[in-house]
Amino acid sequence: MKELTKAEEQIMQILWRLEKGFIKDILDYLAKPKPAYNTVSTIVRILEKKGFVDHKAYGKTHEYYPTISKEEYTRSFLKRFVENYFSDSFKEMVSFFAKESSMSISELEDMIKTINKQIKKQKADKNG
Repeated sequence: MKELTKAEEQIMQILWRLEKGFIKDILDYLAKPKPAYNTVSTIVRILEKKGFVDHKAYGKTHEYYPTISKEEYTRSFLKRFVENYFSDSFKEMVSFFAKESSMSISELEDMIKTINKQIKKQKADKNG
């Protein structure tokens, strides 16, 4: 899956939230100073060429919608991120954030609970 530029990702975040929308709808969600209509339209067409977005035509007007879910993109993005920055090791990534960030004890405990739940689920799936 291709990586998104910051501008493309900003538009995709809006489309994922909206689920579908016209350029004017996307513009409504952008912070001021808002880019020009044509700028947003160009970014959306680039996203369409990359396969992230498709449209439904109503005459000359197009309603755009994501063809890739936020979860799919997040999974792909994280996989590349971990490969590029943590030697393809989620353990190294979690270790890094636990050591280097200012995570509170409560956040660390929540992370441990989430990991433990996932371990139990994977064991149950494997044995069941």
